[in-house]
Amino acid sequence: MAVRRHMVILFLFFGGLITMAQEQSLVNTSSSSYARLYGVNITDVQWTEGFWAERFEVCRKSMVPHMMSKYMNDTISHAFANFEIAAGLKEGKHQGPPFHDGDFYKLLEAVIMVNALSRSDELDREIDSIITVIGKTQRNDGYIHTPVVINQHHEKEGKGEFTERLDFETYNMGHLMTAACVHYRVTGKTNLLDIAKKATDFLYDQYKKNPAMLARNAICPSHYMGVVEMYRTLHDQRYLELAKGLVNIRSMVKDGTDDNQDRIPFRQQTKAVGHAVRANYLYAGVTDLYMETGEDSLFNALDAIWHDVVERKLYITGGCGALYNGVSPDGTTYKQSPVQQVHQAYGRDYQLPNLTAHNESCANIGNLLWNWRMLLATADARFADIMEMVMYNSLLAGVSLNGKGYFYTNPLLVAEDITYTLRWSKVREPYISYCNCCPPNTIRTIAGIHNYFYSVSNAGLRINFYGGNILTAKLKDGSAIELKQITDYPWNGKVKLVIGEIPEREFSFFLRIPIWADTAALMVNGEKSNADIIPGKYTEIKNLWKPGDSIELELPMRAELIEANPLVEETRNQVAIKRGPVVYCLESADLPEGNKIFDVTIPSDVQLKVNKDKIEESHIITLTGEVLTAKNKNWTGQLYRKINDEKQEKAVIKFIPYYAWGNRGKGDMTVWIPVSCR
Repeated sequence: MAVRRHMVILFLFFGGLITMAQEQSLVNTSSSSYARLYGVNITDVQWTEGFWAERFEVCRKSMVPHMMSKYMNDTISHAFANFEIAAGLKEGKHQGPPFHDGDFYKLLEAVIMVNALSRSDELDREIDSIITVIGKTQRNDGYIHTPVVINQHHEKEGKGEFTERLDFETYNMGHLMTAACVHYRVTGKTNLLDIAKKATDFLYDQYKKNPAMLARNAICPSHYMGVVEMYRTLHDQRYLELAKGLVNIRSMVKDGTDDNQDRIPFRQQTKAVGHAVRANYLYAGVTDLYMETGEDSLFNALDAIWHDVVERKLYITGGCGALYNGVSPDGTTYKQSPVQQVHQAYGRDYQLPNLTAHNESCANIGNLLWNWRMLLATADARFADIMEMVMYNSLLAGVSLNGKGYFYTNPLLVAEDITYTLRWSKVREPYISYCNCCPPNTIRTIAGIHNYFYSVSNAGLRINFYGGNILTAKLKDGSAIELKQITDYPWNGKVKLVIGEIPEREFSFFLRIPIWADTAALMVNGEKSNADIIPGKYTEIKNLWKPGDSIELELPMRAELIEANPLVEETRNQVAIKRGPVVYCLESADLPEGNKIFDVTIPSDVQLKVNKDKIEESHIITLTGEVLTAKNKNWTGQLYRKINDEKQEKAVIKFIPYYAWGNRGKGDMTVWIPVSCR
């Protein structure tokens, strides 16, 4: 096929121009009655220079083409081949996991997003050719899921829809809906949206005919987000009815589990339990529904669960889902029986192991999706603080700096001396053959992360995050706004906003002051501002602006030692290093010869020096400081021994951003380090 022959080449070159439709943002809350904020259009923000401009270029030039080359090569992945077989364009059987369709939709969304910013007519045509193949796999009733469609081609009485709970049909359809809405918004075309509409209609029909069956098959419910976004796009009241019904019918599941968050009705839940990807997708989808209905009981549950995660179950990197395997309830969750296994899941309160931390990349991204929606719903900066924690740490740790390798899990400690084999690789892989769901999710998130940086309300423009970019947008009243951000954030705390076009009336800018920024300062047109500056809040600056006016924000970028609640037993008497939003780690590559990561103790009064550095041609800031080291004597055959009172030696070592670990070959790594007081 032409698609297969030319796709990789086309991804490496972006030129020309495509016609843009009237857009909205990734999550379009512009007409949502109970949303406090709405986003700017997808193409309103263009990267200029700095951190995210660099990451986007790696996404455009490396992540997207390399992963698509894997998906289009049926000797590596059957993701696209399954569509070709289901469409009757080639012979064969389905290969790969049942959620392979969803993986492909996620990568297609990334391609659409990159092309929206880079604009290539030729790539636009290639996207259309892929959509044509996808459309040919859809049944007349709207059902679309290649494992079942292919099986029914081969067998007259083949496996029907929703016969296996773990077939992920609704999960796949949800990602189709999301990709279709994005495609429509940036191109104005309805070819993918028409497919998604038929799929949404199919789910609506199933909801009316057999709601219990549909409830039982809500595994990893991306379709909650997808259905609401289809409602926002097409304004079909049936879709809002469906979105409400999907939450209500969860109580109909007879064999519900904590692992799937359907053991008790959602509105009664107060704790984050079970599979972390399923949980975070559920919470994101319910937040979408809340923004359309304003139902207090939904928000009350979401808020209680959010506090449970942030105050008891969240890693310092924004990662979540501590356990590969566990049990729930364990006597503290819900007073029900029997005890059930949970998988890739949230654990108990304060149960945050480092070596075996699961932290699936998809769960971390789900955390980002959920908190973005909570921010839109409330305009509360606490949700943006959590987003930033994910963006600069656990999200980027999932992909190598060159954009060619990926992690499924994101531990905070890796040590070769631990001899047992964990299921997932300790090195990033170009294609995770057993389960490649995380790489396309990571890619689409980085491709679209610019859409999180600004949001709008009737009161003015909110600057949620900082990075070198130009915003060119129109407000609801038709007035234009242009704003340029000049900054080297997160490496430097100085941010300058230069105003271009601006409404000819008093207008407010709301600048988010990160929760860690305890000594931030603001200047307007070179003069100190008297605006209230409170960490963890937005600061409003209202003025009658003119082109050329400027706002300067300076955030403190001290390297600081962070301790955890002592109830987190795995990190007791240890510290992590954080500078701004970036968490740091120690890699064995930066240790003196003969030392291991377990030999290092960091003084509580350590002075950390900031250094400009590069790894894999990526610009980073490293930190160096004087620590104490002790040669680790042979522990072979010993579990315990008398403490070694030998004097420790001083050594100056380097710490690198956590997200950059594992890019210099295989080695040990730790985020948490024992602390000593001088």
